[in-house]
Amino acid sequence: MSQPLAGRTAWITGAARGIGKAIAYKLAENGADLALTDVLADDLAATATELAQMTGRKVIQQTLNVTDQAGAAAFVQRIRKKLGALTVLVNNAGITKDGLLMRMSQIDWERVLHVNLTGAFVCTQAATKPMMKARYGKIINIASVVGVMGNAGQANYSASKAGMIGFTKSVAKELAGRGIRANAIAPGFIETEMTHQLSPDVREAYIKAKQNRRLSQRRLGHVRHGKQSKKDHRGSLAS
Repeated sequence: MSQPLAGRTAWITGAARGIGKAIAYKLAENGADLALTDVLADDLAATATELAQMTGRKVIQQTLNVTDQAGAAAFVQRIRKKLGALTVLVNNAGITKDGLLMRMSQIDWERVLHVNLTGAFVCTQAATKPMMKARYGKIINIASVVGVMGNAGQANYSASKAGMIGFTKSVAKELAGRGIRANAIAPGFIETEMTHQLSPDVREAYIKAKQNRRLSQRRLGHVRHGKQSKKDHRGSLAS
């Protein structure tokens, strides 16, 4: 099997379970060594052991709050000593504290923004220092479809993910000249331990949004096809 990431090292935050764990597995499967962090110590240790055994890659792990600047900087140094140059950062760590706007406490608002957005800033700042020296790096930020469309009962989470998208665009422009690329991924509803905690109304809104996006894409495809000439017919089918 081809391993295009052989010789690379990836740091994945929120890697103990769910999306973070799946991303870590796929990166290791493609040859990357792994540096995993999370606040769920027991789950993180189990995931690190499992991925090392399954993939044969080097894996280090550390319990870390992504908003801890000193901790993030120290972990980057540990990565360098144990695994070599850090080349990939995946900002995946995130939490939800859902509630209607009029009932949402300022504590719940600030907590979600702090972990989801400030955490990405802290880890990106720590990771990009060695990346800038090497003039190479990949930053992948896990946003959400609600950062684009919004969602009732998730003002804090939606704001944090919209901020993540804007943050990614700014980082991409700022660091492109140093050989560092930054991209955001905005998943729809995915069954994980975190989404199990969502209310039925919020879960239903995610699912409807996903269905509406598919319908809109199909309609857009028909419109674009209708504008093309017979000469361009093959291009429309391939797009």
